[in-house]
Amino acid sequence: MPDHAPRLLRVDTPEGPCAQLHGRWGAADMGQRAQWRSLKRQLAALPARGELGWDLRELEWLDHVGAQLLWNHWGRAWPQRLALQDSQRDLLERAERFSRDPPPPAPWQMGDEVDRLGVLVLHGLTHARQIVQLVGQLALDVLRLLRAPRRAPWRDISGHLYSMGATALPITALVGFLIGVVLAYLMSLQLRQFGAESFIVNILGISLIRELGPMLAAILVAGRSGSAITAQIGVMRVTEELDAMSVMGIPHGFRLVLPRALGLAIAMPLIAVWTTLAALAGGMLAADIAMDVSPAYFAQALPRAVDTANLTLALSKSVVFGLLIALVGCHWGLRVKPNTQSLGAGTTASVVTSITMVIVVDALFAIVFKNVGI
Repeated sequence: MPDHAPRLLRVDTPEGPCAQLHGRWGAADMGQRAQWRSLKRQLAALPARGELGWDLRELEWLDHVGAQLLWNHWGRAWPQRLALQDSQRDLLERAERFSRDPPPPAPWQMGDEVDRLGVLVLHGLTHARQIVQLVGQLALDVLRLLRAPRRAPWRDISGHLYSMGATALPITALVGFLIGVVLAYLMSLQLRQFGAESFIVNILGISLIRELGPMLAAILVAGRSGSAITAQIGVMRVTEELDAMSVMGIPHGFRLVLPRALGLAIAMPLIAVWTTLAALAGGMLAADIAMDVSPAYFAQALPRAVDTANLTLALSKSVVFGLLIALVGCHWGLRVKPNTQSLGAGTTASVVTSITMVIVVDALFAIVFKNVGI
């Protein structure tokens, strides 16, 4: 049977040494790994340029893959001595036309970096200006609601209270309970070394009621409800409902931002208390199992260990967290462009911004009110 494998033969001619190509130089014939490696070794043994000639007239088949392989081996330049057919020349010329060396990297310039930094700063200022406008419009809408409460969107507010508050209770309770169990077990390992098992009530009470409970609830709500707010308003942008509302004279702030902001501001403190109670229940159970601290002692010592001011601070923070999550979600939702790619990017940015904002604001509260309830 004839041998169709691609191969090279080096022969001597009156003009000098020459490389003759035989077989089928195509994608299907060079697709096998063994043949490809053998052909690469044969090409590597031959110089790409110099006095070596190349004879392609004995080839049975040549396609674009074989032509590109030869063109790359020649250093993307025509050899001095080349014998080939017209169809083969067309393939090689096509490989030459579509083979371009990558452009050299642009030299580093300080001005370009300054320009990029300036663009980022202007982009951040644009977001800040729009957030301030959103807060100002929300304040005006609240005054309008107080002046004419009967015309307020109470049905929308109650709907958001249910969707962002009541439906979030199971997941926040589960996560809070598990966090309480983990914290109690970790603390028991350290307190037992010093015989200070009773102080677990103080540590759990302060950390959960003042800091971890509200912040954990806010992070869960930011990932759950913040993304939902952005997605809802973004879909309205994609389906041109926002444009229809503008044409009919329905303000976006009063009908979209206000119900979500009020609903989340009311629901967030309740969710924080619910999450804190679940975390305390988990910590109480773990303390009873790991350190023999009875639930009765835990419930009796908790009011003495945690001052009422800590609960007030936690509820105040939760209201601020709810307003910020709703405003950030509405901000990114209103910025969505009428395409699905912008909707996905806006939802992702909303979740990241909301969680970051919650952590930053919680740190500011901790610094400003560091002496409250201690």
